[in-house]
Amino acid sequence: MIRRFFEKRARMPLEQFFTSKLGPTVGAVVLFFLEVAQVMIISAAIILPIRYFLVQPFYVKGASMEPSYYDHEYLIIDELSYRLRDPMRGEVVVFRYPLDPSQFFIKRIVGLPGETVEINNGHVTIYNEEHPNGEILEEEYLHPNLTAGKKMVTLGTDEYYVLGDNRDESMDSRKFGPITQDEVIGRVWIRGLPISRIEVMDIPVYKF
Repeated sequence: MIRRFFEKRARMPLEQFFTSKLGPTVGAVVLFFLEVAQVMIISAAIILPIRYFLVQPFYVKGASMEPSYYDHEYLIIDELSYRLRDPMRGEVVVFRYPLDPSQFFIKRIVGLPGETVEINNGHVTIYNEEHPNGEILEEEYLHPNLTAGKKMVTLGTDEYYVLGDNRDESMDSRKFGPITQDEVIGRVWIRGLPISRIEVMDIPVYKF
């Protein structure tokens, strides 16, 4: 009997099947909810992996990244790239605040693993194998102010030095030290809002 039931169902369109079993009104309602459920399941199967493994939205909070990113701008964060490669200098990243992982910060990477970063006389100088005597980082994206403070930090094999573009208004590696790649959520990929500033973000080219 069970086999014959499903054989009969397989030969009959859904609408006709539910109408014949439940009546035209109830059958139409059941069919409607089945179609809605089907759309929701398919949508979830597509959206959830993208949302949790590839990209996620992020709202800028505060002025620490001006003029590159302003308060309440809507960004799309690429979570996939750093599973395939290491972060690069100049990329803007969202990461968990090392002193409180429930908070998320947005800053720009200026120092890479193994490098020494010096902040002095308002400038950032990078020491690495290519530049053992140091090279001043020319940052054209900066808010028109210098980098305050005086520090010299040598980064570990999995450490990155991050700074806000608006240096006078930014709490960054000058305060809480380097971050590790495990703390990085992803890189800023797209600015989605406001509409007048929609943009796929590029990595700055440094002159050294």
